[in-house]
Amino acid sequence: MAQYEYIERTSPFITKGGKSLPIFAVTPAHIETGTIDPVALDWARKSGYKAETGSVLLIPTSDGHLGGALFGLGSHPAESPFLTGKLARTLPAGDWHIETAPLTANRLILGFGLGSYRFERYKSEKSDAPKLLIPQDADSNDIKRQLAGIFLARDLINTPTNDMGPEELEKAFRALADHYKAEVTVITGENLLTHNFPLVHTVGRASTEAPRLLEMRWGKKGHKKVTLVGKGVCFDTGGLDIKPSSSMALMKKDMGGAANVLGLALMIMDAKLKIDLRVIVPVVENAIAGNAFRPGDVYKSRKGLTVQIDNTDAEGRLILADALSYADEDHPDLMIDMATLTGAARVALGPDLPAFFTNDDDLAYELSEASLETDDPIWRLPLFPGYEKLLRTQIADLTNAPSGGMAGAITAALFLKRFVTNTTSWAHFDIFAWSSQERPHSPVGGEAQAIRALYRHIASLA
Repeated sequence: MAQYEYIERTSPFITKGGKSLPIFAVTPAHIETGTIDPVALDWARKSGYKAETGSVLLIPTSDGHLGGALFGLGSHPAESPFLTGKLARTLPAGDWHIETAPLTANRLILGFGLGSYRFERYKSEKSDAPKLLIPQDADSNDIKRQLAGIFLARDLINTPTNDMGPEELEKAFRALADHYKAEVTVITGENLLTHNFPLVHTVGRASTEAPRLLEMRWGKKGHKKVTLVGKGVCFDTGGLDIKPSSSMALMKKDMGGAANVLGLALMIMDAKLKIDLRVIVPVVENAIAGNAFRPGDVYKSRKGLTVQIDNTDAEGRLILADALSYADEDHPDLMIDMATLTGAARVALGPDLPAFFTNDDDLAYELSEASLETDDPIWRLPLFPGYEKLLRTQIADLTNAPSGGMAGAITAALFLKRFVTNTTSWAHFDIFAWSSQERPHSPVGGEAQAIRALYRHIASLA
């Protein structure tokens, strides 16, 4: 496997045996019945160790050196499949191996890898970290591939906008494409109007960095056509409907849809899936200037539908409208869009459970099955046709911000649906792309959501 730089620089694994310290992953039953290494058991009992979920107990040797560690799985280890991520942040630096564990090797190693992530680009001192031996029965290439995609998404989201504006996001896009020998096309600035991407231009024209549409093609014609579309708002002030400062604090993550799409594309290309892949990312900064678009303006979209601007802070659906129309013209077999689109989705499902919308019941079932198989949670919300009327406005075909604030995630998805008319298998993912609290497999910060499940599903198509 040709590894991408994001995993190469922080690989948390060793692949060859040698001097490494043992980790005994145990439940309370192991301590009670004595079914673990006698030295570890003796130390556990003398220390009163209960093997509580995520607990770590270092084991000394007889001469006082570090001899290993006990890792508590709690009484229901299946409920925390990636608990081993905590080891990556609590064990001392050094080489380690799992001696015993009632977990599958893939879950164990993937969990450790997910938890090993550190974003230290701006730190003057880098932290030392433990490394784990990959067991022979683990699919090490695929684990590293998934981690590479996730680390890429996390890095892009975590990088502040002064270093991840439209120009820098284009550079990251090109770097990924170059690594996997994909073709790239970029339309920038006033050329967006020439090539009929008026909404992308409208949203991004007030920024000092020109708006742009990024496109990547990889794979062979004749394979299943899979198109990924990601919202790339590098920063969202809200425009003239300006956000309060508290709501602007995390807006560097408003390109989280683009970041996740790129992470997923990495997995697909690295696995050499037999897919005709297309990646489309509209990139803007929703800034404020004399030429910013205004509430009450009406603009024609690529599809020809006119949109009345009733809130300049509902900009993500505007740039996606043009991008989805463009993607839809190619009649893909599967189209996925990902966006940090609405706060309403977070109110409904919380930050850790991404909402998805589709009218394809078979696709919904397959995505839900992939979610369960990968422990990558997603939840379907309805494209309820009864709310279509909320998109109506007196002087245009659509409003970008229905009044009343009810069913915001659904009305946003219904808005996007109006721009997808040729593709029967389409799903829209409304993601948060951020981990607000530290979890074993995820530090606070940018997060990849749903892309492991999507990778599993797309691999099944191939």
